[in-house]
Amino acid sequence: MGSLAFFVLALALVLCPSIKAMEQATMTLIKPDKLQIKMKDEGYAFVAVHYSINSPVHDVAAGQWNYDVHDREGNYFVHKNTNGQLHVKPGDKVYYWLHGQGRDGHVDEFKNQVAIVTDPYATTTTTTTTKPTTTTTTRTTKTTTTQHRPIVTTQQAPDPVHGIVIGGGSETGNSIGTVSGNSNNNIGVGIPDSGGIHTLPQTQSNTQGSSQSGGGGSSCGDTCQCSCKGAQAEPACTSYPCLIFEDNFDFLNHEVWEHEISASGGGNWEFEYYTNNRSNSYCHDGKLFIKPTLTADRFGEQFLTSGSLDLWGARPNDECTSNQFWGCQRQGTGSNMLNPIQSAKIKSYRGFNFKYGKMEVRAKMPKGDWLWPAIWLLPERNAYGTWPASGEIDIIESRGNKDYHDPNGKSLGVDSFGSTLHFGPNLENDPWYKAHAEKTLPSGTLADDFHTWVMIWDEQHINISFEGEQILNIPAPPGGFWKFGDLDQKIPDVDNPYRYAQSNMAPFDQPFYIIINLAVGGIGFFDDSNINKPYPKPWNNKSPTAPRDFWSQKNQWYPTWNPKQNNGEDAALQVDYIRVWKMKP
Repeated sequence: MGSLAFFVLALALVLCPSIKAMEQATMTLIKPDKLQIKMKDEGYAFVAVHYSINSPVHDVAAGQWNYDVHDREGNYFVHKNTNGQLHVKPGDKVYYWLHGQGRDGHVDEFKNQVAIVTDPYATTTTTTTTKPTTTTTTRTTKTTTTQHRPIVTTQQAPDPVHGIVIGGGSETGNSIGTVSGNSNNNIGVGIPDSGGIHTLPQTQSNTQGSSQSGGGGSSCGDTCQCSCKGAQAEPACTSYPCLIFEDNFDFLNHEVWEHEISASGGGNWEFEYYTNNRSNSYCHDGKLFIKPTLTADRFGEQFLTSGSLDLWGARPNDECTSNQFWGCQRQGTGSNMLNPIQSAKIKSYRGFNFKYGKMEVRAKMPKGDWLWPAIWLLPERNAYGTWPASGEIDIIESRGNKDYHDPNGKSLGVDSFGSTLHFGPNLENDPWYKAHAEKTLPSGTLADDFHTWVMIWDEQHINISFEGEQILNIPAPPGGFWKFGDLDQKIPDVDNPYRYAQSNMAPFDQPFYIIINLAVGGIGFFDDSNINKPYPKPWNNKSPTAPRDFWSQKNQWYPTWNPKQNNGEDAALQVDYIRVWKMKP
């Protein structure tokens, strides 16, 4: 830090009796406007500190800044916040609460604290005290070492079911405004992979809500008041809204996110293959980047028509995740070119699943022809059968093309996106068009800045909004989704997989996990009837050589990705944060 001057921020705190009282934190201002916090090491594995500047933090709500502190200096845990977004000055109020994770599994929480930043060299030093609350519980958890920035929108929504608590807290919110949605149009309907690694069954739980470690979990003992997903503890929420998952992408947390490793193309014969490579998926400046690159840049252009793309892997952490459509190994030939694009797809299948709640995403779409970004959800288990019978929720699907329209002139490019629900017994009978809406910006594009999407999901409906405007709202159909999709009339002789379900929301009454990916091209999502300018679409959806046709026109589409500037990140899907709340017991 160099020769930095410090101002002392004095705290005088009165502790309430508890099994084990946490000591007050000592805060010093790192001149000119940064902050250091020291917390006494009372035998904890780590201490989490959650705080906001000049903004109250109630009970165990998420603060503007939330850290798990593992670094020690002597007998103290030490946290130094030198982030460029933090600006503290004498007289500012720091609202905070502490979470001490005991090595034996117990948890101490020191809540509702506030301190005033003071200049120790001034003639008068002001000390502020608050009425503290210290609680001790017997639960086992471990949270992610992640910085949490201020929440941009805190709009209220229904409740999720199992997840990650970053700090184990709850968060208040405001109601979300709603406006009528938009019309429907074509959408990709590829078949998701059926791969993945199954988790251990859950034990009996006293709550629907749950949380687990973003950085690995602790095993549950007989005294753990929680439900368990695998070896990760999921403590109960104590107040609502309850923040059960938050990732601000200060680092790529592989305990939460699993990479897809496959060339299957998602059932759409897309032109990318997915891999776990820091050229394609990485975090910096508090954002996740999913960036496409050229396969030829890694293996050489000759590889596309003569090489063997072998993704089988040798260890559990690099094994192919989907062999569907020859996804684990392909041989390039002159007519059957290998996937010319390398990209990334990450999913929270093992790290976080939830049922019902509010999910908030702040993201920036990529700019570049034939890019297909998506943020969506699939079911943890196929309770009603294989895709699409067990459902799919698409919060965002967009295209990177700058000038791309349907035959009627409606824009379908980077200034627009769609939100969709998929359901039905099979690919041929997926009435997604009954649960689909689109939004086109009146000016600018989704690649110009970050925007916020919110999904409200409960026993009564699924609602997706964009910057506070309702885009899609699907209430629980009185006759269930089978009747909602007119499938009782269209295919009367086919069994309804939802006929014995306990809810009219089936198949959207099960836990789902989150997926973030950036695809390129493929068959279907870029309809042959649509118009791209200034050049036509390079391939036809019926062509047996679509990847080769696409690659042959590289000189047209690749410059739109702007690969020589900004590290090629104009073509990257960028995610600022994802948050999920459980809204009620």
